[in-house]
Amino acid sequence: MYFPEVKKTIQFEGRKSKNPLAFKYYDENKVIMGKTMKEHLRFAIAYWHTLKGTGADMFGGSTVWNRPWNKYEKPLDAAKAAMEAAFEFFDKLGVAFWCFHDIDIAPAGKDFSESCKNLETMVKQAKALQKKTGVKLLWGTTNAFSNPRFTHGAATNPDAHAFAYAAAQVKHALDATQELGGQNYVFWGGREGYETLLNTDYKHEQEQLARFFHMAVDYKKKIGFKGSFLIEPKPKEPTKHQYDFDSATVLNFLRANNLMEYFKLNIEANHATLAGHTFEHELTVASEAGHLGSIDANTGDPNLGWDTDQFPTSFYTATYASLVVLKQGGIAPGGINFDAKLRRGSCDLNDLFYAHIGGMDTFARGLETAAKIIEDNVLDNFVAQRYSSYSKGIGKKIMSGKSSFEECEKFIIEKGEPTLVSGRQEFLENIINDYIINA
Repeated sequence: MYFPEVKKTIQFEGRKSKNPLAFKYYDENKVIMGKTMKEHLRFAIAYWHTLKGTGADMFGGSTVWNRPWNKYEKPLDAAKAAMEAAFEFFDKLGVAFWCFHDIDIAPAGKDFSESCKNLETMVKQAKALQKKTGVKLLWGTTNAFSNPRFTHGAATNPDAHAFAYAAAQVKHALDATQELGGQNYVFWGGREGYETLLNTDYKHEQEQLARFFHMAVDYKKKIGFKGSFLIEPKPKEPTKHQYDFDSATVLNFLRANNLMEYFKLNIEANHATLAGHTFEHELTVASEAGHLGSIDANTGDPNLGWDTDQFPTSFYTATYASLVVLKQGGIAPGGINFDAKLRRGSCDLNDLFYAHIGGMDTFARGLETAAKIIEDNVLDNFVAQRYSSYSKGIGKKIMSGKSSFEECEKFIIEKGEPTLVSGRQEFLENIINDYIINA
């Protein structure tokens, strides 16, 4: 037993509970808009931060964290212990899903073939533990950015040898995801970008990336993988300009390269803010295009300029995100994955529970609030009224493609100046405050 202080699965005890190891808002069986919270939220745990996190950051290495699964000297033994600890944690937290990178769960071998063999060994163990606990794989992915071979990128590397290595690695990670019944597969281009245009053929790298994705689609069809392909936008870190900068950039890339039908987006909150956007903006851009597939839940620190991957605690952000998800009819087969890590000084095992409980409660409260706002039509009615001029007269003709510049000129000569109507932003913000307080 790796988490001896937590004797059983974390329970819902309600808002008045003082128990730090209990949910205050997340009642998995509570029905909201026809589905339970568990069905709506589809929470998942990020293996890389939760099991492999060490407290390291860009200014310091690993700290002395109490992680009993790391005591083994042989890498494969340590990997097996971490997998056992992972499923004990998933089970005690009561989540339905988990996510992984290939190198999170399996140590590197002396060569590519041995690395693949190690991954197969760990997949076999994970499959048995999934069957035992009932926890499912939300998505798998490949780390094609940490190893020095990917210094200049993976799919966008100027060396075809490195491109081929990345393709082979994705093949085996996709095989692993398929074997574990993964419902999605995520592509995150950690180093798919450039540092300087002085040594970069931008057009060629875009073509390489498109070719890589088409090869992935071909292989998906070949093995019969039924899960969704997801791309996760991120604007920077480590390269100055990432090719997957934000939702709009990725959607434009997919359209330009005939890939729209094969991919959706996995939106991370902290990546949105690094791109100069809000989380709800990125969700909305993806959703309105019909391509919001899944969510990585975390937050950044407004006083720091990097991807801090903190656990989400803002009811406001969770409410705005839930409004987008509910309006598109849900997030399945995606989910809400806590791509978040403990602060460097949070070194105890129970801190993992406190962090995830807080994040799950935050989104549960956001879901409740958003559902009430939608049911009462307080925002939808206002927005509909604000744009009502496009449902009649000159507005209707404009939107139906039956008007022209000349007709608009004639309309203005006849009608004169438009009347300024308030957008009532502060009024609407007050409404949101009321719902968050009273939901």
